[in-house]
Amino acid sequence: MAVPARHTSSAKKNRRRTHYKLTAPTVTFNEATGDYSRSHRVSLKGYYKGRQVRDAK
Repeated sequence: MAVPARHTSSAKKNRRRTHYKLTAPTVTFNEATGDYSRSHRVSLKGYYKGRQVRDAK
């Protein structure tokens, strides 16, 4: 029966057992402004929930 040459640390074991993955951010198209934005964030043109909250650069 084979025996491991080195002890597997608990950190190494936990990294192997994890199932966390990176997920792509959710991007939606706003038809009112005509640009893409992430949820709950100000768009590049300065709009949030249909209102202009800051001046576009």
